[in-house]
Amino acid sequence: MDDLVVIGAGPYGLSIAAHAAGAGLGVRLLGRPMASWRDHMPEGMYLKSEPWSSNLSAPDGRHTLAEYCASLGTVAEHGTPLPIGTFSAYGMWFARHAGPQVEEVTVTEVTPQGDGFRVRTAEGPPLLARTVAVAAGVMPFVHHPEALRELPPTHYSHSSGHRDLSGFAGREVAVVGAGQAALETAALLAEQGARPCLVARRSRLNWNTVPQPLSRPPLRSLREPHSGLGTGWRSWVWSELPWAVRRLPAHTRERIVATALGPAGAWWLRDRFERRVPALLGHRLHRAVAVGERTRLGLTTHAGESVVLDVSHVIAATGFAPDLARLEMLDARLRAALTTVGNGRAPELGPGFESSWPGLFFAGLLAAPSFGPSMRFVHGAGFTAGRLVRGVRKRLGARGPRPGSPGGARPGRAASSGPGPGVPPGHPKTYLR
Repeated sequence: MDDLVVIGAGPYGLSIAAHAAGAGLGVRLLGRPMASWRDHMPEGMYLKSEPWSSNLSAPDGRHTLAEYCASLGTVAEHGTPLPIGTFSAYGMWFARHAGPQVEEVTVTEVTPQGDGFRVRTAEGPPLLARTVAVAAGVMPFVHHPEALRELPPTHYSHSSGHRDLSGFAGREVAVVGAGQAALETAALLAEQGARPCLVARRSRLNWNTVPQPLSRPPLRSLREPHSGLGTGWRSWVWSELPWAVRRLPAHTRERIVATALGPAGAWWLRDRFERRVPALLGHRLHRAVAVGERTRLGLTTHAGESVVLDVSHVIAATGFAPDLARLEMLDARLRAALTTVGNGRAPELGPGFESSWPGLFFAGLLAAPSFGPSMRFVHGAGFTAGRLVRGVRKRLGARGPRPGSPGGARPGRAASSGPGPGVPPGHPKTYLR
């Protein structure tokens, strides 16, 4: 039985596994490395965050983005946008050097068994784990506007569903949203020969300013400190004090996650967007109808006027919504037993990222309603990995040492499946499928 199975091999999963291996735990890492970055972002996109705030986390502080770039003879510079392809390659390099080998399997089911878990995959026999960390990324939580959901699937898509936008050349495409994904997708569409139009409820677009130099006079640095999530004290708090956010009342945390660091475009994108993309601002999408091979959108302005937009395709760049119900790999009764944050659908997590079910941990987007906005960004992986692994060690210590545990990461093997003793107190009877 493994000490820890990490599900997901993006920035959070890779960082957690590296810290777990460094702590001497028997850890397995399951998933496709950097999948959402490699498979779900159009070519030509750039990283919005600064390179120095986009490191994955290893326990010794090594294997940084700067170290990777230096190995290629290049430099990741503050104030210079980094191609997504470079960041994806960095994640793959980190996976090879910083932690246990990634097992590229698809997890299909996580079920409580005894005082641990049974993890089924599509590729082989089930694994048994004493603890599980779910770092499933954002793809299970894709959000589409309600008005689009009755359209045929060929008429609309999500911005995360496109690796190549060249197929839209010559076509009219409505891009719904006002954040970086919407603005950059629209700009890339225009540059690929499409005819995009941005549709946004906001009456104006927000644009980030050119980042301030890292070296500044002391008074200016004190007034507007740098942080992994931007400049200013508010961003610094979200970036550096997620443990303090977790101590706030649930309704306050929900409000912070919903409103902090709202939609905005990168400074380097503004000219590319404004020169080529028309925008319908202050327009709310309330209806979408398929008319043959085209899509007719019904929009309403803030003044109550109706506008009809006829396009070839609609791309929703409307983000991701954390929702346990969408995490179908978790046994349905296990999901239903989890305590959630306030009125939301994300798990309430303790200081070590452990859910209300002993031994089940969550990282990334699902942790945002507990720890705040930093969990939506790569920068949050460093705080998460160290805290979560300490939480795992505390849980394992409470259960006693695993008999014969050699410690450290071990090569992949299939665990035998069989009934385990006991059930976490206060939870439903152990069940198998």
